[in-house]
Amino acid sequence: MDALRRLSANVVDVVGTDGAYYRALTGPDGIEMVSVRAVEAGIELRATGPNGDGWATTVERILGTRTNLKPWYERSRHIAWLAPIAAILRGLKPPRYPTLWEACAHAIVFQQISIHAAAAIMRRAVERLGESVSVGEVRCVAFPGPQRWLAAREPDLRAVGISANKIAHLRAAAEAFGRGEVQESALELLPTPLAAQRLQCIRGIGAWSAAVILLRGLGRLDTFPLRDSGVARSLRELTGGAQIDVPELLERLGPVRGMLYYHLLLARMRHLTALNDDSVRGGAPHERRKGCEDR
Repeated sequence: MDALRRLSANVVDVVGTDGAYYRALTGPDGIEMVSVRAVEAGIELRATGPNGDGWATTVERILGTRTNLKPWYERSRHIAWLAPIAAILRGLKPPRYPTLWEACAHAIVFQQISIHAAAAIMRRAVERLGESVSVGEVRCVAFPGPQRWLAAREPDLRAVGISANKIAHLRAAAEAFGRGEVQESALELLPTPLAAQRLQCIRGIGAWSAAVILLRGLGRLDTFPLRDSGVARSLRELTGGAQIDVPELLERLGPVRGMLYYHLLLARMRHLTALNDDSVRGGAPHERRKGCEDR
């Protein structure tokens, strides 16, 4: 759950006092609250709507329950500094956003600022644009879709802390989704390099953002967000300051290199390093789209 929520300020992914995971999801009949909890037989799924089982595929996607971790453990155990981390975090599954749009919006907002700052901005934006649903003492806000972001007034988005540049990028992405220029079903058919190139045709999406979107939105574990200063600092802390050849490390991890992203994130959150989260910066200093004209 920690890898899914990242920070307690998250009002979209909520863990109740009962230990269950809650989320508000938008379906054909409107917004419903789903809850998931671990039981002896596996997981128990409940929903406020009449067809709770209809959310099973979405919940499996969010939690990454169908991911085979065997290749990760086979490769990570041969890396001396990584093997103990993988052992401590054994069972960690790679979470995904329920929609590609949500992954894209997060990638844009989290560019070039600290995790805490980005999370605070996103929370304020979601509270302003999204619809909430409550069950008992649990309240979740459904992540707003592209049209909500397009309809929002620029002063309102600036008021929650989003820069003018990022507003333009969010709107460009929302328009691309609305026009059908970006479709998850189409990207699913493409190999990761081509899917990344397609995403980089959206204004404001560079190599780092495309990697995050593919990892968090499509579950592509064969990609990794390079030029991430938070990743670089985590690597230094976890390896005692050793100089890591990152391309060589990613080559050794091969098709499961994306799992490294989640392990570094959770190692930081679990204080397996002396990292100061406030200083972590999420994106590259400048991103240029590959194979597309500047817009």
